Amino acid sequence: MSKVKTAFFCSNCGYESTKWIGRCPSCNEWNTFVEELITKDKSDVKKQMWRDELQAGESKTISLGEVKSSEEKRILTNDAELNRVLGGGIVPGSIVLIAGEPGIGKSTLFLQSGLQLKGVTTLYVSGEESEQQIKMRADRLQMQNEDFYLLTETSTNIIFNEVKKLKPDLVIIDSIQTLQTPYIESGPGSISQIRESAAELQRFAKETNTPVFLIGHITKDGSIAGPKILEHMVDAVLQFEGDRHYTYRILRTMKNRFGSTSELGIYEMTEAGMRPVSNPSEILITQKEDILSGIAIAATMEGMRPLLIEVQALVTQSVYGTPQRTVSGFDLRRLQLLLAVLEKRGGFHFGMKDVFLNIAGGLKVEDPSIDLAVLCALLSSYDDMPLNPQICFAGEVGLSGEIRAVNRIDQRIAEAEKLGFEKIIISKYNLGHKNDKAARQKYNIEVVTMGKVEELYQYLFQG
Repeated sequence: MSKVKTAFFCSNCGYESTKWIGRCPSCNEWNTFVEELITKDKSDVKKQMWRDELQAGESKTISLGEVKSSEEKRILTNDAELNRVLGGGIVPGSIVLIAGEPGIGKSTLFLQSGLQLKGVTTLYVSGEESEQQIKMRADRLQMQNEDFYLLTETSTNIIFNEVKKLKPDLVIIDSIQTLQTPYIESGPGSISQIRESAAELQRFAKETNTPVFLIGHITKDGSIAGPKILEHMVDAVLQFEGDRHYTYRILRTMKNRFGSTSELGIYEMTEAGMRPVSNPSEILITQKEDILSGIAIAATMEGMRPLLIEVQALVTQSVYGTPQRTVSGFDLRRLQLLLAVLEKRGGFHFGMKDVFLNIAGGLKVEDPSIDLAVLCALLSSYDDMPLNPQICFAGEVGLSGEIRAVNRIDQRIAEAEKLGFEKIIISKYNLGHKNDKAARQKYNIEVVTMGKVEELYQYLFQG
């Protein structure tokens, strides 16, 4: 008989202890340990039966030189945004975790992706919805696929039995928090259940070369529900973000062993499902009839993709004693740094002004190249003088007021040129040895170079 015992797990990071501890030694959080019943099966025979039946190959030690290096053959989906985020398609044998808020569209996106894969046998395992509910969503998406199969089950034993019969090319689990393995006696969603279920799926993916998508929940503070080890076990972690008040959703890469970790895909939520947005710059720039102050266009990069985004600033006289600093989609500390630069190097008195800053479209941007656009939007609102809507900006601002060079400037200039902008203002250090007339003539957009914030202010507002 298996020996049943009690263990304590940290609900924040999954650290295991034989007794209750006030402070977790792994993540240093207080009062996070919960008691769970676990089962240790020493023989571990039953647990490994499905592996033997799947005829998994035996492991052996080999020299690194014996390993043949070859490019992974990927499964390409019909969704170009998903292919980009995954690094060029689905890698066989990979296990991918997708997390996001309830109702953000995770199930819709991967149901849609599975239905679009023609000629690929896909098994969609749902522990949250019935077959009728999934069928209703598929009817709403107006998609059909004879190679798409459903299974509404939470027991990992039954799931693996069905997998042996079907032998799918792709498995989608919705969601990992609902699965339950019979070898752990705690309830579904507990730390030990999530860890053990994910471990079984990981072994299955690696030994059968079958890709597995795990849809996961997030906690109220935005982190992925379950032990932190869950993120270490998988090959890629994708975060599905968005605001309920906007129709746009962002699929962001947090970890990827097969591609870049700075890619993102943009979708529009429609009645017919998630529509990939191939040119997000057009939707992130507001179409206006009037030219307003406090608006600047920034040329930024998200992974390998150039984006033009709209930066909106509002500077008003402070009514209360303490001026407000409110941001949306931008780092508050970065805004305070830029305000200090303007105060010290430019002589602009923001000390008694309320400053509000917003990145249009609900985006969260961390690229320092939008510093220049933020600074220009602040100056435009401060003087109440609108900027030319045909000018965009790409540059980082240093503490001494210098405009610093940014990477991939050619792609930023090409994106601005494609969208019909007349000028782009960049750092004079960006072109380097190419800072001559011949280098600029290859663009159909005027490239203006600046070195200091003072020069930029004179050019835009006093020229």
